[in-house]
Amino acid sequence: MMELFVSAFITLFVVIDPPGCAPIYAGLTKTASAAQARIMAIRACIIAAVILLIFALFGEQLLGALHIQLDSFRIAGGLMLFWIAFEMVFEKRTQRREERADKVNANPEVEDVSVFPMAMPMLAGPGAIAAIMLLQNEAEGTEETLVVLGALGAVLLITMLALIAAGPLIRLLGDRVEAVITRLLGVLLAALAAQYVIDGLKGSFGI
Repeated sequence: MMELFVSAFITLFVVIDPPGCAPIYAGLTKTASAAQARIMAIRACIIAAVILLIFALFGEQLLGALHIQLDSFRIAGGLMLFWIAFEMVFEKRTQRREERADKVNANPEVEDVSVFPMAMPMLAGPGAIAAIMLLQNEAEGTEETLVVLGALGAVLLITMLALIAAGPLIRLLGDRVEAVITRLLGVLLAALAAQYVIDGLKGSFGI
């Protein structure tokens, strides 16, 4: 059981990638207060947990009923992530927030990123969905199923803590450093989005 837990934990940790998601989340929530960012981090992880739990238990039946291939998830998720990355690199999100702030007497409107793009497709993306479905298919019996779900819970708990801690850490670095980091992460996010699309196209066309 311990070997199964470690294997599932490592697989999900690598796919969900808490260290990689945390600074991106910090960039997306830089205008939010600490309390707002914390609430969105918790909400994102809870929503991701529900999504992955549904796919773990009913994934094959759900996709089959809707006639949707997992590669379609990869392509759609990649395109959506690329749009977010574009806005991060060219500071479109910051500009839009400033415009909204002017309209409400300098009271900035905080955009809720907990559902999109954090919960889906960042945390519960095509890779995580595929991984949890594969692990569940390999699990035999109720005990092994619970072990896999326990590994998923542990990874999401670490992810939540990483998201909460990333914002205050980056704010300490100052506005200029934060702007550089945000744009750099935007480029990396664009590369990740492109990879999602490439993997989806490869899978769709059997390349």
